[in-house]
Order: sequence, then C-alpha cells, then structure tokens
Amino acid sequence: MKRSVSNAGAIGLALSAFTLWVMTDTSIKLVGQTGLPPWEVIAFLGLFMAAFLLLRGAVNGQVRALLPRQKGRQMVRALLDLGNNFGVVIALRHLTLSMFYILVFMAPMVITLVEAWLLKERLQWRRSLAILAGFAGVVIAVDPFGTRRQGDWTGYAACLLCVCCFSLSVVWSRALTQTESPESLTFFSGVVMAVVGFSVMLWHAAPLTLRLTGALSGMGLFCAIGSWCFFLAVKHAPAATVSQYHYTQLPTGALVAYLIWHDKPTPWMVAGGSLIVAAGLYIAVVAARGKDRGYPVVTGEEGFQ
Repeated sequence: MKRSVSNAGAIGLALSAFTLWVMTDTSIKLVGQTGLPPWEVIAFLGLFMAAFLLLRGAVNGQVRALLPRQKGRQMVRALLDLGNNFGVVIALRHLTLSMFYILVFMAPMVITLVEAWLLKERLQWRRSLAILAGFAGVVIAVDPFGTRRQGDWTGYAACLLCVCCFSLSVVWSRALTQTESPESLTFFSGVVMAVVGFSVMLWHAAPLTLRLTGALSGMGLFCAIGSWCFFLAVKHAPAATVSQYHYTQLPTGALVAYLIWHDKPTPWMVAGGSLIVAAGLYIAVVAARGKDRGYPVVTGEEGFQ
C-alpha cells in the first residue's frame, strides 16, 4: 500500500519547491547579465534537469519511470513549461528580482479563474472582489506613472507570459499527476526544453566559459529538484492550495536581491505586493473551505476531456 503524503507534507514540499525556484531564478538573472541568448539558457536548463533525473533514475534503477504514459498530454504541459521558462528568462533581464516576484503573484488569481472556467462554475462575488483586488495590487506595485519603476514594459509583458503559462500548467498538472510520476513530468519537460533550445543554437550560440557552465549547472539542479518537489505537492493537494505558497518567494527573493544587487523595494511595491498576497491568501482560504463543504474541485481527468 502506498503511503499518502499529508496536507502538511504537501505544503512543506511546496515551500521547498518555491525556495529552490528562487535559487533557480537568481542563477538565471546572473547568467542573463552576461548577455547569453535566452534560448541557450533554456537549452542548458532543460539539459541539466533531464541529466539530473536520468542519473538519479539510473542509480535507483528507475529509468523506466521517466518515460511518459500520456505523451500528448505531457507534450502540452512541456510546451506550457517552455513558455513559462522563456518568459522567466526575459523578465529577469528587465525586472528586479523583487518586482518579478510581485508580478508572478498573479498566478493564484489566474489559477482560480482557469479552474472556474474549466469547471464551468460561477465565481462568488467575494472571490471575484479578491481577484480584482489582486490585479489592482499589480497596478499599484508597477506604479506605471511613477519615476522609480524597477523594470520596463518588456519585462512586464514577459512576466505576464510566464504567469499565464504557469497557471495553465498547474491546473493541467493536477490531472497528469494522477497517472504520471513527478520524475516523468520533470524529465519530459527538460527534454523538450533542451531539444528546442539546442535546435535554435544551431543558428546562433554564444561561447561558454567555465564560470558560466557552473552557473548553468547550478540553475538546472535547483530547477530539477524544485520541480520534483512541486509535482509531488500538487499530486497530494489542490492546485489552489499549493499555489498560495508562491508568495513565500517574495521575502526570499527580496532578501537575495538586496544581498546580491542591493535592490530595495519601493513603498508602492510593498503596498501592491501586500494587496496581492492578501488576495491570494483569501482565495486559498475560500478554496479550502469549499473543499471541506463538498464543492467541486479539479482532482483528476474531469475538466480536461
């Protein structure tokens, strides 16, 4: 009989995943400052992710567990992951780490909208207000008419791309993790990113130094372990519950940004970020109560036919 991960265990896995992804994003931002093309970052990110899991599978004698069972659906998720990571690479070149994390906090609200759309259920007015408040927080944090913006419109657009792709991937993964292993999901995604990235590199590739190679290796390792933790978490808890812990990346990212780049969040960023976090927490609480009362949630293949 398989052991079931408790809700607290799933939350712990989610926290570990999001912390490791902060380290991944930090590595991506550092690599991006060298001028390395985005597709080259994506290529090596996918390569090291896939290589790590392949090595782990070989050591444990579980290489076959990496093979996908539903290739078509895994391809959809892998392409969403590719779009998400491409958006991340571009966004981190044009935004501070703190601003980046404030903007990606839109994900819990977008996930709620996606789940409501897939389940064809009407959002209650309180949840709708929370979503609107969260999006208002984004506008406040960006401070479009201010002079101290910590980013540009290219970064904002790229961040919107990664939020949309990430949110769709979270809901889609909720179905896939019922039949696919976390290792398979991460491995397949890594292979697709590597194939696409190295294919583009055939036309243009920048030379690598030993330092760049080390940074890219660390980036891939952080992302692989983080993705594995995330898929385990989303397998044993609703997507809306797992995604709310995305907000922990804000204090972690702000601390890293200050230590490395000496970036300090503006008052508008603090105010907007607080509003976004409050909205996300409210949505998570409502989702948890809804599950307890028997309201429908995405738990498997339903909603994805």
